[in-house]
Amino acid sequence: MTGTRPIAVVGTGTGVGKTVVTAGLTRLLREAGHDARAIKPAQTGHPPDDVDDLQSSARRASLVGDAGFVAAACDDPTAATCPRYLEPALAPRVAAEVAGEDLSYETIREACEREIEATPVPIVEGIGGLRVPLAGDREVIDLVADLEAAAVVVTRSGLGTLNHTALSVDALEARGIDICGILVNEYAGETVAERTNPDELERMTGYPVETVPPVDDDMPAEEPDPRPLAAGVSGALSAEFLASLPVAGL
Repeated sequence: MTGTRPIAVVGTGTGVGKTVVTAGLTRLLREAGHDARAIKPAQTGHPPDDVDDLQSSARRASLVGDAGFVAAACDDPTAATCPRYLEPALAPRVAAEVAGEDLSYETIREACEREIEATPVPIVEGIGGLRVPLAGDREVIDLVADLEAAAVVVTRSGLGTLNHTALSVDALEARGIDICGILVNEYAGETVAERTNPDELERMTGYPVETVPPVDDDMPAEEPDPRPLAAGVSGALSAEFLASLPVAGL
């Protein structure tokens, strides 16, 4: 692969806010004059079978698809792409098996590589957590490593995040994957765990940790607007954090 080195937005699990962070980063980079584009290698659970639970930003994203959410946040249908959709809301390998569809790791990797080579600043959004089965015997972390991406780790803010985040960082380091930093998503600081977690994560991992506050957007559930959610992410990132990304001129 000879294209630009991608940024991989990876999560400590499902529903931690990878899509919203991806949208925020893509929007911020585009506003800074970079031709950024998001790539979702595969999405499961689309279309969703339950549209009633819209309390989290992650559920809002599922309504339009992750790539669609990013594109809407950037006001540009070309800002994101997803080469493969699977209806069962399961890990991609399992979803393909349940749906009776073929899913090849090589096909997914090659589709991502084509997009990366055609995109000046590519951002690859992960699927669930790092150890989620992707296709065959390969997992999400295998794709991140094979694409030679630098990782931004997205995690929850509350109790339990120390363990999940530290294990995810360990897994990335074991594969030689560079880590730009950690984003604690929907951070409100309402509990002692929340207030102490950012500093403790920085101490435990040695990587910069930044917090992304929840957005009180009052958007109607039937027409979620990704733009204020993405703006909340882009507005929370410091110049130091942005400088850690493999993008020249930030």
